[in-house]
Amino acid sequence: MTSRPHDALFKAAFETPRHAMGLFQLVLPPDVSAAISWSSITPESGTFIDPDLVDQHSDLLFSVQLDGTPALLYLLLEHQSTHASDMPLRMAEYLLRVWRRYQKGHGLPLPLILPALVSHAPNGWTASRSLHGLVEPPPASIPGLAPLVLNHCTLVLDLADSDDDKLRDWALAAFPKLALVVLRDGRDPERLRRDFNHWRDTFREVLRAPNGAEAVAQVLRYVALVTGNMRFEEFRATIREQLPEAGEIAMTIAEELRQEGLQQGLQQGLQQGLQQGLQQGLQQGRQQERAELLVKQLALKFGTLSPACVARIESATYEQLERYIERVLTAESLEFLFAEASDSPRPEA
Repeated sequence: MTSRPHDALFKAAFETPRHAMGLFQLVLPPDVSAAISWSSITPESGTFIDPDLVDQHSDLLFSVQLDGTPALLYLLLEHQSTHASDMPLRMAEYLLRVWRRYQKGHGLPLPLILPALVSHAPNGWTASRSLHGLVEPPPASIPGLAPLVLNHCTLVLDLADSDDDKLRDWALAAFPKLALVVLRDGRDPERLRRDFNHWRDTFREVLRAPNGAEAVAQVLRYVALVTGNMRFEEFRATIREQLPEAGEIAMTIAEELRQEGLQQGLQQGLQQGLQQGLQQGLQQGRQQERAELLVKQLALKFGTLSPACVARIESATYEQLERYIERVLTAESLEFLFAEASDSPRPEA
């Protein structure tokens, strides 16, 4: 299990070059796609996302040959519940980081980068897809201005705008196609249950593929993490009924979810216990220091203390010790020192 289920599913489904190829072929203009030697597609290491945005974005980078020249394909997943209106600016920052890294390793010239974005915001993509859409005045409004203003356009695959029929027609392998379905519908477990029969054959196709059980587990793990334990139990009942061959995998995921919940509860309990124990230890340490200080002060003023007097000091509360220490300078006797304020008023100075 993971704290970043969107990232885990996205990378499991699309870090395989042929799966990424299928996704880019969906969004690239046909002439551009035809100019790419898809047999050359190779995954590149690294991520270019700001550390504080890793819970909102996931990315993958691939190199290809474009018309016989090296080029890069940059794939970004935005997994927020609402789209980011400044996404063209963020994308520009990521692309600059890709180019900077390339320049350090290879120098100039820089390769072309073709950026694509997968969005599964429930309300669909309505923001600008280009940098020019973020600036005022619009560069196109003044003749000759647009070429002077930095720009790039991002290809957007909007899952919210893709119904089941459209998704089924996409030329993708079964696993990445199923990943896109649950990315689109993961926040709506009722829809997942209601439409499960539409995707039952796709689940079976994934199961029959090499490493299919792990791929199905990855999909179900994502559903479990984004829907929660109780809702996943309802979804698991649908799986047992309509896809019994995946029932054991679903049961394993449910047990993982339950164990993780227990582990989190245990860790929280341990953390709370440690914090309470630390606070108690600090309090006891401060109380012991105050008691030792008071014994020294009284011994200097009244001479050697009796065991009973020392025991009384050691058993006093922190508040009592503070009161006793305040009285040391004015106390005429130990009896006066230990008396409560209501029993023995302090002598006047």
